[in-house]
Amino acid sequence: KTFFSDFFFLLSSQYKFRDLTIEELKNVSKTYPNFTFSMNTYTFKDGSQKDLLNFSGTVPVKYGDFYNIPIHLWILDSHPFAPPICFLKPTVNMAISVGKHVDAHGRIYLPYLQNWSHPKSTIIGLIKEMIAKFEEELPLYSLSSSEAARQSELLSYIAKITAGETDMKSKTKLGGGKNEGCFNKITVVGAGDLGIACVLAVAAKGAADKVVLLDLSEGAAKGGTMDLEIFALPNVEISKGIRCCCWNGSEYCTVCACARFNESRTPREIQRLWHIGHPFKKIGPSLQHIFLSHIVEVMTYVSWKLSAFPKSRVIGVGANLDTERFQYILTNLLKAEGLAKDAWIIGEQGEDKVLSWTSCNLAANQMEAMAARNSREKVANRAMEVLKGKGQRSWSVGLSVADLTDSILKDKRKVHSVSTLAKGCCNINSEVFLSLPCVLGTNGVIEMVKLEEDPLVQEKLQSSAGSIHDLQQQLKL
Repeated sequence: KTFFSDFFFLLSSQYKFRDLTIEELKNVSKTYPNFTFSMNTYTFKDGSQKDLLNFSGTVPVKYGDFYNIPIHLWILDSHPFAPPICFLKPTVNMAISVGKHVDAHGRIYLPYLQNWSHPKSTIIGLIKEMIAKFEEELPLYSLSSSEAARQSELLSYIAKITAGETDMKSKTKLGGGKNEGCFNKITVVGAGDLGIACVLAVAAKGAADKVVLLDLSEGAAKGGTMDLEIFALPNVEISKGIRCCCWNGSEYCTVCACARFNESRTPREIQRLWHIGHPFKKIGPSLQHIFLSHIVEVMTYVSWKLSAFPKSRVIGVGANLDTERFQYILTNLLKAEGLAKDAWIIGEQGEDKVLSWTSCNLAANQMEAMAARNSREKVANRAMEVLKGKGQRSWSVGLSVADLTDSILKDKRKVHSVSTLAKGCCNINSEVFLSLPCVLGTNGVIEMVKLEEDPLVQEKLQSSAGSIHDLQQQLKL
């Protein structure tokens, strides 16, 4: 009684609806007695500060076994008409697993928060949804003693954020450059022409603070790798050890796996290449994302399975290059800019790729819509003919990889046609990866963009999914 009376006086000047807030505190304290309450200064993104009520504690999450997930909630002075600001609060032996509902700084994003509405929404209800989402995708993982030592500096920084001291001031801004304190690293696996092209493109794009070229070949450095050593590009490092992919003072660690492949896509060819994805299983917890460049859809699936990453964090370069070229042809060669923004190349890489659209508002009535659709198809067919003459050189694929890297590390929320898990899309029921328009940000694939309903497109995607799934069944992972 004394505890809540003390808080009543603390809240009386700052909180507009203090009685409702105190009632919520009592309910939380009754349901989760391990939670502790305090008043601290919170710093918002614009630099303004407020003394806010906050509480922290653990919530039980069943993920095979039961885990106690530490959380920290800040209650705004307009509560309960505004949702709390929520963070994970990892201990020194824990690290954040970036996913759909948690970013690299531990900030928690949930549909419940987005749809917050008093009196339907409550803190107890929020915690229940938090538990449910964490049981689908565990937001933290345990570190070994050596990993815990390496990450102590980062965890200290996150602790300051959850204490409201910086409110993610050093997080990469939407569509902007990096701020002081944010360090990221890209590791490119494979030192062939494609791997070197990715290194040069990512470095030229300025998407990362450091680019590491991981050369897994035996013997002395040859060709382009040796040239990179000779001319010593700034922020480019060459390594032969897989541990270079691990966290080393960086907030974002991303692997780009690069390999040429046989167009036949036989199981033997797939299994010959899977060693590229195999090391991810050992070091996966230290990484944030895996990009797969110029590798068939099956290899994206293999790497997803081996890494045990959430589906949002394993991304094939897919049809990103074809889509960018197609949209460029429509805009600059055929002067059809209005069509370009809705046009996408999706499905498989190669000859089985499919043209689709993300808009169906062609006209007001049926006849005009049909005429507009026919006109659109004619222009699109002309663009596809031009596209057929464009091969995919190493440097062009490298530019595409740099484009995706830039969108994710700078949280641009830009739409790209990339290989992602297609299960549930277009009535596809199997676990296969196909290129689909996806919004990319710090957490990888944030969401898929809805395509125009076209029976022919759906039939082609389902056919691709069926053949890819049949091939995957022949693999032994």
